[in-house]
Amino acid sequence: MININSLSVEDRQALRHMLEQHPLFHQYPEAFYDVLMNNAGILKVKAGQLVFREGDDAPCFMVVRDGAIEMFRYSIEGDERVFSIFERGQLVAHAAMFMPHGKYPMNARVRDDAVLFCIQRQALHQACMQFPLLAIRLLGGFSMQIYQHINQVHWLTSSSAQERLAHYFVELSQSQQSDIITLPVTQKQLAAQLGIRAETLNRLLGEWQQKNYIQGKRKEWQLLDVTYLKSLSGAAKRTF
Repeated sequence: MININSLSVEDRQALRHMLEQHPLFHQYPEAFYDVLMNNAGILKVKAGQLVFREGDDAPCFMVVRDGAIEMFRYSIEGDERVFSIFERGQLVAHAAMFMPHGKYPMNARVRDDAVLFCIQRQALHQACMQFPLLAIRLLGGFSMQIYQHINQVHWLTSSSAQERLAHYFVELSQSQQSDIITLPVTQKQLAAQLGIRAETLNRLLGEWQQKNYIQGKRKEWQLLDVTYLKSLSGAAKRTF
């Protein structure tokens, strides 16, 4: 892991402000933030650098102040699969602070130059013991993540390649609030994420362009027939 630097007075104030704005850490008494921020530090990392590797000791989790971090693993064949991308205000690897093995379960790489606040594992544990509401909030968040992963596995194992791709495009369009979308990963990484072969992805993109469902290339795409794509992705929606 990259060396962590101490917080300046300004850094500490900025971290405090970000914590107060986060749903997990807002509306606590003054003493809570003193406990949670005990021995906190800061990392400044250039684009392309690894913050940590899968299997590294996990002494802390991060709050993204600036930039973006992608979490990925390598397949048996050596291909990268990107699982998550974290941006300003989001937490990185806080679930790892409660894993018995004490290791990071994935690789973390900086997409854009990043500034990360680092909060110590022991500080988070101490905050949970002194302020039980934090533990309840964390359990609620972890439970929802498990539920979402179960739904994702079910969707991946019961849907077709075109249904998965349509669902991904529709979800990305909604998150980016535009019918013109930018893929956050390469097409090869997207194929791995959707559980399909890269050749299958390329074939689908070509067919959909011929039928005027979409148009574009590489990472830039426009959804021309959103209604059709939504009809394909509808099976992924759940009532709760």
